Amino acid sequence: MKNGAWRPYRPLRGTLLASLITLPIAARAGTPAEFVSYCQNAYARGQDLPPGPRTPADTMSIAKRLDLQSVSPEAALSASAFLVADRAVVSLAGVQSCLSADRLEYADVVATCAMISLAGLTAVVGEAKASAGNAFPCHELTWNPGRPTVRFAECFFMEEGAVRSLSETLIIRGVAFASRDGSGRPRFPEYARAEEAARNARAGIWANAHFAHPCGERYHANPTKL
Repeated sequence: MKNGAWRPYRPLRGTLLASLITLPIAARAGTPAEFVSYCQNAYARGQDLPPGPRTPADTMSIAKRLDLQSVSPEAALSASAFLVADRAVVSLAGVQSCLSADRLEYADVVATCAMISLAGLTAVVGEAKASAGNAFPCHELTWNPGRPTVRFAECFFMEEGAVRSLSETLIIRGVAFASRDGSGRPRFPEYARAEEAARNARAGIWANAHFAHPCGERYHANPTKL
């Protein structure tokens, strides 16, 4: 991990402020805009609407048979899912978002943990799009058919000449947690190590002294859906 990944993420402050202002506003005209607004407002109230997978996600496929497909993000729906141009939903497999309504201070702004997580994904998706011409590659682990289709994936982008995953970037910046299975074991050990490093560095959410680890009370109230 290059030192650049540890710098305070200042653009998130502007994203967070914008999210705090725009989320309560009624949806603009157009089905995609209404869908985004509906999901974002539900998430801000503590409901992560994109469903979990119907079939087990093959996390080992990333190491065994990486198959990258380009996606063009439209907008974040929650702290771990975003809408793409073909109207499918991409749900990040490595991230467990925060649904807590507790108010925390982040980047000199007081907001709920859920709002901080949502603003974090919005900012990182924007950064990934900017570095790759409005699109970036994802590896699909499993998917749910239907309307909308939900793809459970890991996505990647370039930062300072190195390949980063969206999930690890969110975790190391302290705006999301490493995903875990029903027993609390991390799905990706390297992301659990990133979470430990973020906690030790008091990055993002972890800067709040009273904040609980996701394997504690808040985690069991919102287990990872994968």
